[in-house]
Parts: sequence; structure tokens; C-alpha cells
Amino acid sequence: MIRAIAFDFDGVILESAQIKTQAFKELFSKYPEKVDEIVQYHRAHEGVSRYRKFRHIYENILGAEYTEAAGKKLGEEFSALVYEKVLDAPFVKGASAFLERHHAEYLMFIASGTPAEELADIVRARGIARYFRGVYGSPTLKSGALRDIMERHALSGEEVVFVGDAAADRDAARDTGVHFIARVAHIGCTLKDERHKINDLDGLMGHIDRLGR
Repeated sequence: MIRAIAFDFDGVILESAQIKTQAFKELFSKYPEKVDEIVQYHRAHEGVSRYRKFRHIYENILGAEYTEAAGKKLGEEFSALVYEKVLDAPFVKGASAFLERHHAEYLMFIASGTPAEELADIVRARGIARYFRGVYGSPTLKSGALRDIMERHALSGEEVVFVGDAAADRDAARDTGVHFIARVAHIGCTLKDERHKINDLDGLMGHIDRLGR
């Protein structure tokens, strides 16, 4: 029986994944010969903390030294590029209705790679904080968030489902032994072969019902 649902945020609750992709393109636009490789790396690692990506980009693509100061500056610039756009992003089809209809029935959480403080601000600003028992963001890993949810609420992996749109989300579910439902939003999505997959959140309840049988 499913008792708890954890959601990734960008691309699962809000249609904001493309906003983050565009921000990487703009952030590193001064490296035109490298920007395509940078965007490709970002897309292959959606769901991972932006700071881990910054380090990899500096050290492995740009061949530059990555420092704490550089990471802080990049993080501030990235937040400036995305924050207002995410506040204006539409909900994934069915997301708002699902949260309203089922938040009293299930324990609900967010587990995202977005920095925790920024994520909490966005969740409050979008008026959806009341639906969630907890909101987890970077630097907490998604696997760590799922383990904390299970420990705090005395849940087994069989009682928890994680809804995500990236390989990092699937891997976190596997690492912690919880169920996984993939939101497959585009043809190139790497999760299209997952057993449980949805185009949007209108289809979520059907999969949760099947998992709970």
C-alpha cells in the first residue's frame, strides 16, 4: 500500500526543466565553442545539483580551476536567470489538481536538486507549501531525502513512490528501494522504457493504484 509520494520539482510539478536548460546556455555563453557540450552534459544529468554540474563543467569541459568563490558566483547568476521565470512557469498538466485532491490521503514531499532555500521560496510563492510534509533540496541528495522520509515516518520502500523525470531520480529510487514513476515529457527522454511512466500527472493516480495492489 502506498502511503507517501515524493516528487521531483522541475518537470514534474512545474514545467520548468527547459528554463534550467536555457539558463546553462546563457550562463556559459561566453564559451561559444563549449556551450553545446555544456548543455548536453546538463541534459544528461538533469536532477543533479547545479553545483556538481558547475564543478564538472569547469574541471572537465573548460579545463579551469573550480573554487568555492567561483561556484558561489555561478550559483547567484544562475538563480538570477531562473527564479522569476520559474515563478511564472505553468504547472505540469494535472499537478495542481492531484495535489489538491490527494494531499490529505498521502504524505507528500518534494525531493529536488534545486538549492533548498531557493526551492522553499518558490514552493511558498506558488502557494503549494501546504500540500507537502517536507521539501528537500540541495545539498541533500535525493537518495538522502528519500531515506530521511522513510526514517522519519516509519515507512518501508514498498510504501513510498518517487515521481521523477530524470535518470538521477530513477537512480535515487533504486538506491533506496522505493517505487519509481517516470514523467516522460519528450521523445528524447531517457526514461521512456520505464515500466511505470506518465505523460503528465493526470495519469499518476492509475499507476499509484496499481502499485498499491
